[in-house]
Amino acid sequence: MPAKYERVAEAIREQIRTGQLAVGDKLPSTAELKAEYDVSYGSIRGAMLVLKTEGLVEGRQGEGVYVKAVPAD
Repeated sequence: MPAKYERVAEAIREQIRTGQLAVGDKLPSTAELKAEYDVSYGSIRGAMLVLKTEGLVEGRQGEGVYVKAVPAD
């Protein structure tokens, strides 16, 4: 069974892939993501780090996290 942060990252990756989240869209807040996926702050932080490393999202200081690119198939 994958780690919680990996499950969250995959769910968000899938939302980007299917167009539910488009390039330029803002992701829900950390609190909203914690509630939606029933995970800790650390799991959300881990998922964001994975997605940032993959180049799919970018953090903007004081604004939030935004979709940067669509994953390659």
